[in-house]
Amino acid sequence: MRLTVNGEPAELPEGTTVADLVAARAEDHRRVAVAVGSAVVPRSRWAGTVLTQDDVVEVLVAVAGG
Repeated sequence: MRLTVNGEPAELPEGTTVADLVAARAEDHRRVAVAVGSAVVPRSRWAGTVLTQDDVVEVLVAVAGG
């Protein structure tokens, strides 16, 4: 299926969950937030949130620094 991840086109298998996407894209899952469309997906719902064709997903990683 085709969708957009962080502003870039992406091809993912049908049935991919937010948890699958985070596992593939982020090394440290503790500092990650995910939004599908304009809605933030709580971490407790990552495993049960299946992505669908044409979703727009933002995977945000918090970074400390100065």
